[in-house]
Amino acid sequence: MKHLKQVNKYFWKYRTRFLLGIVFIVLSNYFRILTPQITGFVIDNVQYTLIQTKKPEAAGTLAESMGNKEARFDVLVKSLTHYFKSSDFDLGDTVLLCGVTLLVLALLSGFFMFLMRQTIIVMSRHIEYDQKNEVFNHYLMLDSTFYKKHSTGDLMNRISEDVSRVRMYTGPALMYFINLAATIGFSVYFMIATQPLLTLYVLAPLPLLAITIYYVNTLIHKQSEKIQAHLSDLTTNAQESYSGIRIIKSFVQEKAMQGFFNKNSEDYKQQAIGLARMEAIYFPSMGLIIGISTLLTIMMGGLYAINHEHHVTIGTIAEFVLYVNMLTFPVSAIGWTASMIQRASASQKRINEFLLQQPDIKSPEAPYKQDLNGTIEFNNVSFTYSNTGITAIKDFSLKINKGQKIAIVGHTGSGKTTVAQLLLRMFDPSSGEILIDNTPLKTWSLESLRNQMSYVPQDVFLFSDSVMGNIGFGVNAATQEQVKKAARLACVDKEIDRFSNGYETMIGERGVTLSGGQKQRISIARALIKNPNLVIFDDCLSAVDTKTEKEIITNLNVFLENKTAIIITHRIFSLLHFDQIIVLEEGRMVENGTHDELIKADGYYKFLYDQQRQEKEN
Repeated sequence: MKHLKQVNKYFWKYRTRFLLGIVFIVLSNYFRILTPQITGFVIDNVQYTLIQTKKPEAAGTLAESMGNKEARFDVLVKSLTHYFKSSDFDLGDTVLLCGVTLLVLALLSGFFMFLMRQTIIVMSRHIEYDQKNEVFNHYLMLDSTFYKKHSTGDLMNRISEDVSRVRMYTGPALMYFINLAATIGFSVYFMIATQPLLTLYVLAPLPLLAITIYYVNTLIHKQSEKIQAHLSDLTTNAQESYSGIRIIKSFVQEKAMQGFFNKNSEDYKQQAIGLARMEAIYFPSMGLIIGISTLLTIMMGGLYAINHEHHVTIGTIAEFVLYVNMLTFPVSAIGWTASMIQRASASQKRINEFLLQQPDIKSPEAPYKQDLNGTIEFNNVSFTYSNTGITAIKDFSLKINKGQKIAIVGHTGSGKTTVAQLLLRMFDPSSGEILIDNTPLKTWSLESLRNQMSYVPQDVFLFSDSVMGNIGFGVNAATQEQVKKAARLACVDKEIDRFSNGYETMIGERGVTLSGGQKQRISIARALIKNPNLVIFDDCLSAVDTKTEKEIITNLNVFLENKTAIIITHRIFSLLHFDQIIVLEEGRMVENGTHDELIKADGYYKFLYDQQRQEKEN
């Protein structure tokens, strides 16, 4: 239960609905709990009339018992019975009026039950909405390290399945628990007021019920945690299969993936069946205990009535049977409610594991916010990935002046992309310092910094949105003219015009409907539309043909004038002039200079240049 304290703030937020819901629950149960007393009154009056007709001498004892019991009725029932007696109604009229009264009580109880659900259940939907937003917003705040350690399927499961289970606590479970408390409270109070000794027999099985609930709920809680963990694995398996369906099909691994999914599904099924088996045993046990209470009521009440003891009448037995029946659902729902609470607690624990995580990368308390000029400096920067232990950058130092064009060249795994990630502050250096405009990177406002930079990643990601929505993604209320201009600079405008709906054409998930070159160019357009002072291109032309590459570079030469640009590549662009070319090898800078200087040095850069020239000639 301690994990569920996290949702208490929502109860305070929606306290008006919550308090009204409690009031409606109490009123609904109050009008319902009067039914046994009126029913007992009717039965006693029928019995009294019959006895008075056949055995007048025995009517006095019954009248005394009836008077003793009616003195303990609820004040509203007492007023009604007094009215029936004082108005000299005959037995038929009394029964009819009591029937109408029972109908009115049922309608009142039902009306307040409707209001009860409209407050408590609707409140739980508001809480579910708020909690999903809270979890999603927190996901967005967490840094890249978090996403490297957790699977997408697990993240999705926690924001959907786990939040839904918590809603079952904030809505149905809470409603049934308060309803149960009100029903038991009213019933026990009036039972004790009517006949304390008979109440003791009726409630005798309840300690056994409490022990059973405690034991079974402990097992349910443990089982629920296992089920949620298995469900996360199942969701992850499905999500990865859907995202990688082309790879699965191309390697003819449908059967293998089906087998893997079947195994995860079987594990989930076995855990779920285990929980269902516990509940299958549990709920009939509750019914058995309620049945024992009913049996004790009829047996002991019957003995007392026959022997004229403790002022027990047939009406009293009828009252207690109705009380027991009223307690049947609430008492049997104890297990169901407790099960929902235990499941919600297990789910909230999983949600809290993420909500309580704080991002390592965040803006300082007093962040630096200024217009970015584009001067960059790396001072002895080293970086090691915490999840793998791989050192990607070692003692890297570099000074980039405003407006310079820098190329970072190296083979796969040399640390090129890591330089870009550090500059975007997706990670912080393990040692050393990065300065932007002579200000430490860590002191910058993350929002301000990233708003003034554009990044074209190596692994292009497009959203399931229109072409216009994808290109204008980084700009608030991008105009169609801005989008078209960016598309022209990225040399993708002509192809977009040929799409069925032009710029309003919907792109499939991750851009599945587009070619690799089209995706890269739309990604470039998305970066250019921001018109930033600092642009980072990470191997963004690998899927573009030579002719289109020349057109894009020609456009970039104009666009990048007076802008700082870092172009990460494993190819050499002869048409683009670079102020510096950095060659990385295993995270270290092994060469640095202009194109002509590096050719004369006859090192790794010269090797790449000669190799690329030979490929073109062939």
